[in-house]
Amino acid sequence: MNASSETEARAPEPKKQYAALIAEFGKGWEKGSSERIAAVFTDDGIFIPEPFSAQLCGRDAIDEYWRDLPREQAEVSFKIGEVFVAGPWFSVEFRCKFRRRRTGEWIDVRGALFCETDAGKISEMRMYWHRVTGSEEN
Repeated sequence: MNASSETEARAPEPKKQYAALIAEFGKGWEKGSSERIAAVFTDDGIFIPEPFSAQLCGRDAIDEYWRDLPREQAEVSFKIGEVFVAGPWFSVEFRCKFRRRRTGEWIDVRGALFCETDAGKISEMRMYWHRVTGSEEN
């Protein structure tokens, strides 16, 4: 086995690597940690939180977007489906459920993330989602 073959053998398969990035993003959401969420992005990463919304550029802007999370959401649960990979791009469906601290209402957010990666981090994430207010069931 040559040196490049050994490196390739140790490198995580892209699907697992990308699933780990999104799992870390989800843990940040669950824990209310804007820093943890921003850390999965490249320094100059782009986050587009809603279709047709303005893009947020850089970790500082992404951190700022998520900063109020702990004041607004409680009992957060984040789950993902299968990760689909095409080179440095991947997509995954997600579901996030939380209780609004202000009103006590349960919110169920379902959507998809479309990401581009660079050097093991997310360089661009587009988030498409739909939110339903209702019971904590399912």
